[in-house]
Amino acid sequence: MRQVSFINDDKNLLVGIETGDDAAVYKLNENKAMIQSVDFFTPVVNDPYLYGQIAAANALSDIYAMGGDPILAMNIVGFPECLNKDLLVSILQGGADKVKEAGASLVGGHTVKDDEPKYGLSVTGLVHPNQLLTNANANPGDKLILTKALGTGIMISAIKGGLEKGDKKNPAVKSMLELNDKPIENLKNYNVNSCTDITGFGLIGHLTEMVKASNVKIILNTSEIPVFEGVIDYAQMGLIPEGCYANRDNYSNMVINRHNIEQTMEDLIYDPQTSGGLLFSVPGKSAADLLIDLYSKGVEQAAIIGEVQKGEQKIILK
Repeated sequence: MRQVSFINDDKNLLVGIETGDDAAVYKLNENKAMIQSVDFFTPVVNDPYLYGQIAAANALSDIYAMGGDPILAMNIVGFPECLNKDLLVSILQGGADKVKEAGASLVGGHTVKDDEPKYGLSVTGLVHPNQLLTNANANPGDKLILTKALGTGIMISAIKGGLEKGDKKNPAVKSMLELNDKPIENLKNYNVNSCTDITGFGLIGHLTEMVKASNVKIILNTSEIPVFEGVIDYAQMGLIPEGCYANRDNYSNMVINRHNIEQTMEDLIYDPQTSGGLLFSVPGKSAADLLIDLYSKGVEQAAIIGEVQKGEQKIILK
C-alpha cells in the first residue's frame, strides 16, 4: 500500500508525526506551545456514563503525556438512531464531567449517525516549550517508570464476556477512570527525559516508538510490571483481545525474549490498553525519588520496569 506523504517545514511545529508521539505540538511564542490530539472508540463497559468518562480520560491522557495541561475539548460522537437518546446523554455527561475534573472547558463537538456508538474527544492543551515531553529523548542510563498496571484489554474482554462487572469496584475500570494529571506534577524536579502514554499499541508498541525515536535499546524487567488482579487468570483462559494479536504481529520483530518469559506475560505486554498509564524515561539517580513522589500523590501502581541502554534498537525481555 502506498504511504501518505506529509511534508512540514514550519519551524514552529515542534512535534509532528515523525516520531509517533501522542500529540502534535505547535509553538505559539517563546513561553507557550499548543498541544493537539484526538481519540475515540467504541464502548468498553456497559454503563454509558462510565464509558463517557473513560473515553474522555483516555483522550486527555495524550496532553499529559506531552507534559501539558488540557484547556479545551470537543466531543466526537457516532451514535445509532435505533438506540435511546438517553444513553447518548449519559455518555456525553460522563465526558463533560471528566473534562471538568481536568480543569478544561468542553466547547462543543460533532455527532454523526453510526452503526455502533463511538465517543471521544479532540483536545487542546498548553505547555511551555522548555517543559515539553516527547518519546524521542530517552537516554542510556535512564530508568523506565510505568504509572498504571497492565491488563485493561484482557479485563474488558472478561467484562464483555460476563465474567467481571464493569463498575467502579473493578480495579481496571477504576484505573481507566483516573486522569494522568497527578504523575506530571513537579516533573521538572526530576529531569524526565521522555514520556509516552500506554494505550492501544500496548506496552511493547509504545516502547517500540520510544526505542526508534530515541535510537536506544531497552531492557524490560517483566517481573516488575504491575498487573491488575485476575488478569493473568483470564489470559490463561484465552480471553485475549484481537488487538493483542495485531500488536504482536506489528511489533514482535523488535522484541528479544532471551529468558523464555512465559506466554501469559508476553500476552500482557502486547495487550492493548485503554486509558493506560504514563511511561517515563528518567535518569537513574532520579528514579527512586520520582517513584516516592508518585506514591505520595496516590499513584499506587507506579513501578520501575526497565532501563535504557546503548545498542541496537531492540526491546530485551528479562
